[in-house]
Amino acid sequence: MELNNYLDNHFIHRSNWLRAAVLGANDGIISVSSIAIGVAAASSTHEPIILATVAGLVAGALSMAAGEYVSVSSQTDTEKADIERERKELEEMPEQELLMLAKIYEKRGLTPQTALQVATELTEKDALAAHVRDELGITETSQANPIQAAFASGGAFITGGIAPLLVTLFAPVQEMEYYLYASTLLFLIILGIMAAKTGGSSIFKSVVRVCIWGSIAMGVSAFVGSLFGVRI
Repeated sequence: MELNNYLDNHFIHRSNWLRAAVLGANDGIISVSSIAIGVAAASSTHEPIILATVAGLVAGALSMAAGEYVSVSSQTDTEKADIERERKELEEMPEQELLMLAKIYEKRGLTPQTALQVATELTEKDALAAHVRDELGITETSQANPIQAAFASGGAFITGGIAPLLVTLFAPVQEMEYYLYASTLLFLIILGIMAAKTGGSSIFKSVVRVCIWGSIAMGVSAFVGSLFGVRI
């Protein structure tokens, strides 16, 4: 196996898109289900439930995509500002920056002589890249793509939200809350298993985590809906 292929197989290389996708799908399932359960608790017909669910699905997907884009863009702007600052420091005081880089390697366990040698060789090859990676802690893996994150988050929200929407279309109104609760737990379990396998984490912990928080959200939503004491 080639070295590049070996490195690409590490789970950490999936962290950026996996985080956005799991967050979006989880939010889609829980948010849309919670809205549907809240409205179902105060409704006697399908129409208000379906309308609220579709509105929640569309609004939630757009909100997730926009929020993810803004958040990641802010992170990217900060990284670019730090990189530009580092570039200027390398031009103005290269000797101090070299010693700083050597100190970083020394703190990681290298002897002073070896640390200075490593810093010198990396500086000769690409000084800015060395400082960006080892001083600022910015790598290709940690750098996020705003467009990629927005599409992953928004698309995942829609994918997750469609599942409870289908339940509202076909489940009887009288037992709608129970159908939504049971199906949502099933969807969350599937999502937890998929996320755990993709990310290489514990399946049990992942499933328990999403189910607990999903149950809390749906329970509160049902309670709020029932407080109105009306049937639409």
